[in-house]
Amino acid sequence: MNAAANVDPAELAKFSDLAHRWWDQDSEFGPLHRINPLRLDWINQLSALQGQRVLDIGCGGGILADAMARKGAQVLGIDLATKSLRVAQLHAIEAQTPDVAYRECSAEDLAAEQPESFDAVTCMEMLEHVPDPAAIVRACARLVRPGGWVFFSTINRNPKSFLFAIVGAEYLLNLLPRGTHRYARLIRPSELARHCRAAGLEWRQSRGLQYNPLTRRYWMDDDTSVNYLLATQKPLDGRP
Repeated sequence: MNAAANVDPAELAKFSDLAHRWWDQDSEFGPLHRINPLRLDWINQLSALQGQRVLDIGCGGGILADAMARKGAQVLGIDLATKSLRVAQLHAIEAQTPDVAYRECSAEDLAAEQPESFDAVTCMEMLEHVPDPAAIVRACARLVRPGGWVFFSTINRNPKSFLFAIVGAEYLLNLLPRGTHRYARLIRPSELARHCRAAGLEWRQSRGLQYNPLTRRYWMDDDTSVNYLLATQKPLDGRP
């Protein structure tokens, strides 16, 4: 699938309609704000962000990109949702965030333009929203330099994840708008690992993300049955 086709207009419209709420921590994006310190620390532990050139694919309103820049990275965030990017740019100006820039383009197009240009690439909560996630993984692998890290987060596909991530989060707890996720597009860790191997990325670590609705607390552990994160690395020789 080519870059131009690897986008779902309905998904772009969905996030564009909510763009003005990206930085409202009591909005639909509140969960992203609450998990952001966890994923930021995890990324920083594996690939120290200070002085690194980092790409955030599917950056949305810039929640992670902004945080990585404040850790000392030079960050480029890309997305295809124009309104979300405008919100990210405005926030960076208002918050005086150093060394962060945003651009409207696809991962595939940027990979053709700037191969092996980034020390680390992040692609969080995005793969389950595109028609061809394997193409995004390949673009990530092409964009990162040899020895660099690529980080993903997404949702497992199984009965438990359907109950917790869709029925629970969207319909019972109202943590996310209804229709945010489609079960058929969720990705098993084995499938994502296969995409990574095919793209020449080596598995380094996986972590699960858990939530207690009573305490509203998030934490990371080894249970990848619902929400999970995957850290991969490109070999120094740049080959699988």
